Amino acid sequence: MDSIRIKQLSEEDRPREKLLKYGASQLSDTELLAIIIGSGTRGNSAIQLAQKLLAQYQNDLNKIASQNALALESSQKGLGKVRAINIIAALELSKRRYIQQYTQKENPITSSDISAKYFMRYLTDKTQEEFWVLLLNTAHIPIDCYQVSKGNIDNTLVDIRLLCKYAIINNATRVIIAHNHPSGNLKPSEQDISLTKRIKEALSTLNISLLDHLIIYQNAYYSFADEGKI
Repeated sequence: MDSIRIKQLSEEDRPREKLLKYGASQLSDTELLAIIIGSGTRGNSAIQLAQKLLAQYQNDLNKIASQNALALESSQKGLGKVRAINIIAALELSKRRYIQQYTQKENPITSSDISAKYFMRYLTDKTQEEFWVLLLNTAHIPIDCYQVSKGNIDNTLVDIRLLCKYAIINNATRVIIAHNHPSGNLKPSEQDISLTKRIKEALSTLNISLLDHLIIYQNAYYSFADEGKI
């Protein structure tokens, strides 16, 4: 593709002008990303930088969002630190907006889909395995959410006593647990199944119910409850 500056495009083809005239929903991923990038570099317009960046990550915005600023900057020549930071910040805001509509604290957790979206706030894009607990009251309304542990990419050590402590000090009567599988394989391991059983047993001695255990990867999840494994 020849080097074309955005100012050389017709007004209707310029991303900012197109957004003002038609709205953001009418722009492609490339055009939206070009607006975030802001300006081009010598030999590449903002649109061309956006095209190259998307191609680098197979047109997968989730893969871009999972990068840190340094990795994103180094992945595309000419992108620069400021542009990389802007992209990551914009994608993080987009994720939070999507998740927030399902995770208002006054709204009860009534399904695995809602609880999964709650945990996606914390676990989507993580490259290390993390284990979190969501504490609920009797009306299934969230009280608080805690990271119990953080491990390597293969597994994480979970302190069940700490998990129970969080539940007790917050007067929780219901608990949902979740961890991510950075590999993308949502199938629970034998270790996952064993850990779920031990946590359920520990909580039951405190008259606290374990409602579900979720395995998260990006925007997908596996629910122990939905599969009849709780």
